[in-house]
Amino acid sequence: MDAPHTMNDHVKADIVRRESFGSQDSQTAKEFIESQIRLEADAREALPYSFDSCTYDLGPLRQSLFACLTCNPPPANPNDPYTPAAVCYSCQISCHSEHELVELFNKRNFVCDCGTTRLPSPCTLREDPKTGRKGVQSQKAAPGNKYNHNFRNRFCGCGEQYDPHQEKGTMFQCLGLGSVDTGGCGEDWWHPECLIGLPRDWHKSKETEKKQVPLGGGDGAGDMPVDDDDEAPLPPGFPAEDDFWQLICFKCLDSNPWLKRYAGTPGFLPPVYQNGGMKKSTGQNVKITGEQSENSKKRKMEDDNEETSQEPTAKRTKEDETQTSTLAPIKEELSAKPEEATDVSNADMSKADGPRPKHTSLPASAPAEPFSLFVEQDFHDRLCHCAECFPKLAPHPQLREEEDTYEPPLSDDGEANAAASTGTGSLLERGEAALSNVDRVRAIEGAMIYNHLRDKVKDFLKPFAESGQAVSADDIKGYFEKLRGDEQGIKDAAGQAEAMGGGGDGDGDAGSSRREQNGY
Repeated sequence: MDAPHTMNDHVKADIVRRESFGSQDSQTAKEFIESQIRLEADAREALPYSFDSCTYDLGPLRQSLFACLTCNPPPANPNDPYTPAAVCYSCQISCHSEHELVELFNKRNFVCDCGTTRLPSPCTLREDPKTGRKGVQSQKAAPGNKYNHNFRNRFCGCGEQYDPHQEKGTMFQCLGLGSVDTGGCGEDWWHPECLIGLPRDWHKSKETEKKQVPLGGGDGAGDMPVDDDDEAPLPPGFPAEDDFWQLICFKCLDSNPWLKRYAGTPGFLPPVYQNGGMKKSTGQNVKITGEQSENSKKRKMEDDNEETSQEPTAKRTKEDETQTSTLAPIKEELSAKPEEATDVSNADMSKADGPRPKHTSLPASAPAEPFSLFVEQDFHDRLCHCAECFPKLAPHPQLREEEDTYEPPLSDDGEANAAASTGTGSLLERGEAALSNVDRVRAIEGAMIYNHLRDKVKDFLKPFAESGQAVSADDIKGYFEKLRGDEQGIKDAAGQAEAMGGGGDGDGDAGSSRREQNGY
């Protein structure tokens, strides 16, 4: 599971776009179009979903959220009053793309705050119910939204601010069985070391020891430095990532203590204590799985059977022989129909007691020391759903079954369904999509006008292509100003370009004071 990020991929794409213009003095139209196609493909890969619809009207959802620190800058003093807020995937692109954002990943039962009283900026995706125009502001915020310190870019029990440029290692999100108001963590993200009572820099000493790795001889000659960019390892006493599916932190577990008895049973790892992590047995972390538990029960039953079936051979008395001879006919009669006798016995027990609830096989008590609970993928089926236990499960649907997380519809891939939306696809595809949405007569007229304009632009660009000159913004601006005038203006603009290209010695723009616009 990845850790939160504060710099979004669409911002990175924008930086790449700006750098592409500044990295070269000029480029041909073909190169420009190709670079735009590559940039749009990169952006589509980084942001695969459509961002033309806010989720506010859909109500509470488990969805990907982003906190905007530009609209709601947190106070320097954490104890000062603060109004947290978060926006959905679409709004962080359409309404807050130039702002400083913190990616919170998924939060459940949340309604987008964009365009509500919690944020000063309007939502450009929703329509104002009074005017019917795009752009709504100061709508009523959802009263059911729950917030924690993640919304002010603080994470984990340590409350540390997340810096993607400095952070190493992996953070894990708690399943979240309660909000901050009920004593839980609110689906917080945790550092592994903070869950088991180690300091944040616990691995620094080991990194220092391994800073120089001897390549032989032991005298330090030819030492090889260790890469500082290596990911921080998981601390000792913390389960391996492949051993668990999700975690329930000690805060949420303390607010739901009935779950503690499941620790170490099938579907749940042994306790991971807040002070020290997992207890070790023979130097190794012990993980009890359902299969191991069943095998251990089976081995114990086999051992018990062997003990009862073995007769003492070191000492036999006459009394033992008499008892054996007396019981022999009874043993023969029972052994004649063993299956029938077993079936009758099980049937009688079933009628008398009925199926036993799962919670009756749990340990009578749980450890008193605070610990976190790490669960396996099938833990939902391992929890007891009897009439006594179900009221405890009812407030937490995430314990009963796997949760659904809302994802916006996928953005068009640039080839198929290009006419479905004018907000996605390349610039050419957007034009085609817009053209397909008008009536036939206007579409034909538009196509004719486009072809006419294209021919005129070709005539204007031809001298530049023949002379190898780059086209400046002033050239294009002047051309279109004259194009809006008369035909003579077009000829004058083309003649100017030809004169500029033909009067030189082949060195292009040498001797000219014309400023070129980067990117053309």
